[in-house]
Amino acid sequence: MQIANTSRLQLSLLTLDDGALLFELDQDERVMHFLNGGIKTTQQQIDTVMLPRLAQYLNPEKGWGLWKVQALDCAENDKHQLSGQYLGWILVRPMHFFTHAEPNNIELGWRFKYACWGKGYATEAASAVMQVMSTLDEVTHISAVAVEDNIASIAIMKKLGMQFQYKRLHRDPLGDTEAVFYQKAV
Repeated sequence: MQIANTSRLQLSLLTLDDGALLFELDQDERVMHFLNGGIKTTQQQIDTVMLPRLAQYLNPEKGWGLWKVQALDCAENDKHQLSGQYLGWILVRPMHFFTHAEPNNIELGWRFKYACWGKGYATEAASAVMQVMSTLDEVTHISAVAVEDNIASIAIMKKLGMQFQYKRLHRDPLGDTEAVFYQKAV
């Protein structure tokens, strides 16, 4: 599966050899704040937890995985001194993948470097991914989850046309979290 470039971004599926990019992104306490209170991820955690988890849902034919977001060389990105840089990723997998997977309900998630926060990159990348996923016959819904205090992520969900569904415990083998759930029918 391919996702076309946007005016500012190139998207490509991360591979299991891209652990260095995952590590790089997780070295900023601000990036990790709503995930675990700001604790940086170690390389060992990338190698023994993150990459094995990615391997479980990585499916290039269906577009499942982590989509690497890279800034294209353009005037807009030059203005922010981001041209050519790796900015972050967009998660694509069936909702509740690790507990009770819903293959017709695709979960989107995102993690971006602090340098590009507030500039529309996450919304632009997530929108490009959502447009492609929405064209697949088997996909009926696109969903996202965030902790209630993560106002920026919730704003992205709303910009993507998602509506609040409920607040409840989000179950995951790595730990359960009280979260808000948003969704859009496609």
